[in-house]
Amino acid sequence: MRSSHRAPFVAAVATAATLALTGCGAGTSGGNASPGAVANPSGSASAVSAPGTAAPATSSPEPTSPTTAASEPPSSAPAPAGLATYTFPDGHVSFKHPVDWRVELFSVGGSPFVGTATVYDAAGTKQATVYSGQIADGVTSPVTRTVFESVPVPGLRGQPAPAAQYSFYVDRVNEIATYRMHLTAGAPIPGAEMALDGIIRTAQGVLVAEVHFIEKPFASDEAAKSWLAGAEGQALRALLLSLSYS
Repeated sequence: MRSSHRAPFVAAVATAATLALTGCGAGTSGGNASPGAVANPSGSASAVSAPGTAAPATSSPEPTSPTTAASEPPSSAPAPAGLATYTFPDGHVSFKHPVDWRVELFSVGGSPFVGTATVYDAAGTKQATVYSGQIADGVTSPVTRTVFESVPVPGLRGQPAPAAQYSFYVDRVNEIATYRMHLTAGAPIPGAEMALDGIIRTAQGVLVAEVHFIEKPFASDEAAKSWLAGAEGQALRALLLSLSYS
């Protein structure tokens, strides 16, 4: 139930967020990268610009997942599998993922670094993207929101406000539901609100991280909650909560 969704009410306007620029470099973790452009890492579009190319980063296996009060899964969730750590080539952004998943990096530039890490599960299904760069733009529109969960991200504390949160929620427009699991700048507000662009400010740029769903991933909100409590939902929850910037 993963792959990028496009909400009918979000109009993304950007040029370089696809990272389909001349001289793009590709790196992989846990698999070989396939060349080509990468779609916008968020539900909103991003524009990026930076010179040069960056070297690929690697994932380092770890025996277990770290446990914090902010990232403990519900009691019904299975025990986490072994994790690997992926770090962007510039050394600033890192996150953890299951050891049998892989990461492909499409990058533009070395300093300042601009790139998108696409995360695939063991079956080769695209699960999430993490973008680190200098510019990201988004367009918002009115929605009615139901929030399932929103938790501060420990590794992004100390970055410019509003503080980064891992959030899972559904936005509705004319009874059309759009489910989103991603980083948000502050906690999403239930009820009537505007769509969120998911742009997190960092010391040297911006960060966008989002799980990718099919167009209609869940039959109901209860089905979404049930998925969150399962192995896949908890793995993606843990990935977003593990994001850090140094």
